Amino acid sequence: MGSFSIWHWLIVLVVVLLVFGTKRLRGAGRDLGEAVKGFKKGMADEDKPAGELDHKPQHEREGTPSDKVRQDDNVPR
Repeated sequence: MGSFSIWHWLIVLVVVLLVFGTKRLRGAGRDLGEAVKGFKKGMADEDKPAGELDHKPQHEREGTPSDKVRQDDNVPR
């Protein structure tokens, strides 16, 4: 008791395929794969200092979000 045989898992697989369909499962698998790739890339970039993560030199980068004025900053409160 407590362990499932291969037949239980096959029945679960068939039910999942019938409920979700192959197209939706394929999309979920693709999203999961992209998330894993992004996580691995983030873990590899973690070892670099923050200044080395940006590929553009400082003078080529646009202003940081804090440099830009938001439209609602001028709204009286």
